This record gives sequence, structure tokens and C-alpha cells, in this order.
Amino acid sequence: MASADCLGDAPSVSPVTPKPGGRALAFGIYPGGPAGQVVVPAPSVPDDQSKILAALDRLRPVDGPFTLHLYRSYSSDSADAREEVEQRRLVDLYTSRGYGVEIVLRYRRSGDVPGYVKFVRGVVDRFGSNPLVTGLQVTNEVNFTASGDSSDGAYSGARDALIQGVIAAKDETRRLGYSQLRIGFNWFYRTDPNSEDGFWSYLHDHGGAPFAASVDWVGLDVYPGTFFPPGTPPDRTGDFVVNALSQLHGCFLHEGGLSKSTPIHVEENGYPTAPGRSYADQETALRSMLGAANTYRANYDVTDYFWFDLRDADSSSPNFQQQYGLETSAYAPKPAFDAFRTLVRQLSIRQPPPPAVVRLPNTRLRVLILRARCYRRGVFVDLRGDGVPRVRRVDFYARGRRAADSHAPFKRHIRLHRTRMAKRIRVLARIRLSAGRTSARRSVRCRIRR
Repeated sequence: MASADCLGDAPSVSPVTPKPGGRALAFGIYPGGPAGQVVVPAPSVPDDQSKILAALDRLRPVDGPFTLHLYRSYSSDSADAREEVEQRRLVDLYTSRGYGVEIVLRYRRSGDVPGYVKFVRGVVDRFGSNPLVTGLQVTNEVNFTASGDSSDGAYSGARDALIQGVIAAKDETRRLGYSQLRIGFNWFYRTDPNSEDGFWSYLHDHGGAPFAASVDWVGLDVYPGTFFPPGTPPDRTGDFVVNALSQLHGCFLHEGGLSKSTPIHVEENGYPTAPGRSYADQETALRSMLGAANTYRANYDVTDYFWFDLRDADSSSPNFQQQYGLETSAYAPKPAFDAFRTLVRQLSIRQPPPPAVVRLPNTRLRVLILRARCYRRGVFVDLRGDGVPRVRRVDFYARGRRAADSHAPFKRHIRLHRTRMAKRIRVLARIRLSAGRTSARRSVRCRIRR
């Protein structure tokens, strides 16, 4: 496998001994089909939401997390308004069924770093109250400058947007007490050595300690056999995943001023089908790449793995950039679908949901989600999730105050005493179901001004 050669002209592929241990991986996927494309963007077959949900239900592990990678752009005002509506719909839809959500905030307005920073803070404010919104990726592939459709590096100010956006996102999560929301950015494997050195040195020199202290994880986007390196045999693609992890962990984290203990997420990893790229090739590549990430997870502190993506944008297109999916654009599974499902169930971390999320007894998927956010005179609390039809009454508690609700939608404002500074507010929901009782807990940081 790969060595930690940062700036060589080509990856070194030499043996590395896997370290024992390491936390099991948390898995996820981009649930869409459209992909950012190099050269000429192409249209996509429209989504079929019911078929997406059915496919996700087959992929998720029963007793582990499964997180969905959703993309959002900071572009024009009109586009932002449309995307806000769609983002709210998708986040509510997926989290109500117990999926985690990680939001990618793309920077697509040249020269507007202050506006982007304000936008990032707003996303934290609006979505961080949901305990299943667990990740925020600030910008997308800033080190790749050749493709404005796929990557943010093509837009002026992107490096500063990355740095200042990460700092702002972390500051906002701390201010509001959204401790489940982890902040990161990603790196595209790979561009030319001089560009890579310039990118990471810029983060070090312009980000400094405030930036380093705000980064919870660094993401890796890696597509062996597709862009770099092209033409790689499917059964050798895993070598290049390890090479990418080796470069990122062994060299670039330090060069960027970050700790080598910073967790790495494989944010995008895929292998498309198309003419000359068979379904069997895709399955072989998936097994090679995911297997490599799992085998070497302890070597490089890999904690999360996302496949790109669920279904093809257009299976009839001869362009491989339209055929990354585990399913066709008609939602027919390819062989890689079953391979991914089997590996996720074998390798996924097993862990209970957070205390603000309740899985109802005697059901596989129905959940209740306790959300809480600050308002001027106290906290606003509500109960969401596909288990809500089974709820008969909710008693919300915060700082000794109680607010009860016996009708859906279950939501209340709880007025609290004034505080001189921000305080941690613990919220408890005692929930009476059609059969039995349960409870959920959440906390936020609020300054109450009455």
C-alpha cells in the first residue's frame, strides 16, 4: 500500500502494516444522483423520493448510524431561497426516519467571503437544533480549481471562505451548545504538487490557531480510476485510497497547521459505470476501496465513510460522470448495491442513538426527535419524527418550568428567568405513547433576555 509521500509526481505504492484496533466505521451515502461535473454539466433524471427511501432502508444497518450527505450552495439570492426550502424538506424527511444528516455548504459566489460566513452561521442557527444534524462541511474541494461545477476552488476567495467559514461555524455551535454538530472541510485527491503545497500552506499561514481549534475533522474525496489516477484497475483502487489517506494524515494535516490526531472522514469515494466500465468493475472497486479504508482506519484515524452516490444521474448517458450510482437512474440495483449493504452491516459501528432521539419499542425504524433552540425569553421545544402519531401527550421541562401539550404538532415555548450570560439549558421531554411511556433529553446554551 501507500507511503506518506506528499509531493512526489506519482503516488508511492509500498507496503504498510495495518495497525490493530481503531473504532469501527460510521457509514453513509449521498442519496441523490446528480454529480458536479468536470467540463460540461449534464442534466439528471428527476428524483423519485419513495424509491430513494426504499433503497436507504435496505442499506442502513439496524443497530448503527447511517448518515446522508446533502449539498447546499451559497450562490444567488433567489437560488439560496429555493435551496433553503428544499433543505428544510430533506432534513425533516430524513431525520424523521432516524437518519443522520451532514450538510455540505458550497461556496459559489466569487469574492463574497463575508456573505458566505453569515450564511454559514445561519445554517448552524436553523439546523443545529436537530440532534440528527451531525456534520457541517464548510466549502467543497477548494484545492481543486479547474471545475466550477464540481468544486469551490474555481471561485475567488474560496480559501478564505473555507478558513473563516470553519471558524464561524464552530463559534456558532459553541455559542448555541449544539455539541453534536461537528465541523470540517474536505480535500480532493489530488492536484499537482505545487498547488497542494500552496493550499495547505495558505490554511496554516492564514488560519492559524483559531482555525486549527475549530476543525473537528478533515474530509477526503477520492476517485481512483476516474480522475486521479485514471485507468487504475478496479482491484488496485484500494491502494490509492490508502495513498491518499497516507498523504493527508502523514503530511498535509501538519502542513495545514492541524493535529495529526484530527479524524479523517472519507467524504466522497466512488467508481462509476459506463461504456468500458462494467457493473462487475464497480463492485470490485467498491470492495477494494472500502476494504482499504476499513483495514487501515487505525493507521490514519479514519472514522467515517461515505459512498458517492446512491443512483445514476442518467444511466443512458455515455458520460461516466453520470453513472456513479449503486443503482441505475431507474433505481434498479447494480451488484455493488448488495456489496455495499453487506459490508456496511458487517463493519458498521454499533451505538445507541443520542438521548434526544428515541426509537419506539416494537418498531424497527420509527423515531421521536426532541429539538430545542433559544428565543429571547426562553427556549422553544418541539417533538418531530415518524413516531409522532403514536404520541398522546408530552410534558416539556426546562429549569423547573413545565409546558404540556396533548395535540400534534407537539411544540411549546418555555419562558425562563433572565440570565446575565449564556447558560446551558437542559430540556427534558416526558412522552406518553398510545402504549407506554418514554423520554428524551437535549441541551442548548441560551442567554435569556426578558
